[in-house]
Amino acid sequence: MNTAEEIKQLVREKYGEIAEQSKETNAASCCGVGGCSTVDYTIMSEDYSATDGYVADADLGLGCGIPTEFAQIEQGNVVLDLGAGAGNDAFVARALVGSKGKVIGVDMTEAMVEKARINNDTLGFNNVEFRLGEIEKLPVGAGIIDVVISNCVLNLVPDKRKAFAEIFRVMKPGGHFSVSDIILKGNLPEGIRSAAEMYAGCVSGAIELDEYLSIINEAGFVNVSVPKDRKITIPVDILSNYLSSDEIAEFNSSGNQIASVTVYGEKPSDGNNPMKVQTDEPCCGDGCCS
Repeated sequence: MNTAEEIKQLVREKYGEIAEQSKETNAASCCGVGGCSTVDYTIMSEDYSATDGYVADADLGLGCGIPTEFAQIEQGNVVLDLGAGAGNDAFVARALVGSKGKVIGVDMTEAMVEKARINNDTLGFNNVEFRLGEIEKLPVGAGIIDVVISNCVLNLVPDKRKAFAEIFRVMKPGGHFSVSDIILKGNLPEGIRSAAEMYAGCVSGAIELDEYLSIINEAGFVNVSVPKDRKITIPVDILSNYLSSDEIAEFNSSGNQIASVTVYGEKPSDGNNPMKVQTDEPCCGDGCCS
């Protein structure tokens, strides 16, 4: 079993490698980055080409949805993009917030942050910035974000509870998030769960939808919904790297699914987390101390 730090290092290495390639190069190889022995990172992505603010050079085909589609971003908002990559969703968000808003992208892979900054310099936006950092410890102040977006990244985070706690922390009271992610419906075969390449390709880090939503609710978010749910079909030539032909047949007939979902949630307008237990202050009221 890989430790959390080992998983993060694996993701950094894989996505650092992808950052050096174009979307076309990545998609042209039979199974994505690195050739036929690894996973296709583009089979889960959606077409952004008709989306306002789309920048082709920032699109590496690594997403599994279009989170801005349900993000209700308004002019003047401050938007945080988690796992911003080369800047694709950040630039789409910038078109929505306009010149009076701001977009902050965070990514833990140095090569991705550098690529996003180069893209931003080319575009000349002065209200978009990219920061190096981890989602479980965001380099962002508390209570300053109107909208959080993320695209096929949170499932890669080892500690999802800490990730959603951080999202709650940085969000303004009454703010909201829209994240696209990979989840499971039923049991994923062990061969896929244990494959390092599939982890960095957004599959093995996925959890059951019910557990995913439970973590969000525990973080204190309200009005949580799933406005988009799309089944992901992994080609047999990719599955055959991890499963036998009998295991593939069993998986395909089981009814279990890998799915892309977009999840929406809100931080209460009073800013309170009803699930948080206060442990940092002594109990000194009447009747509570023995």
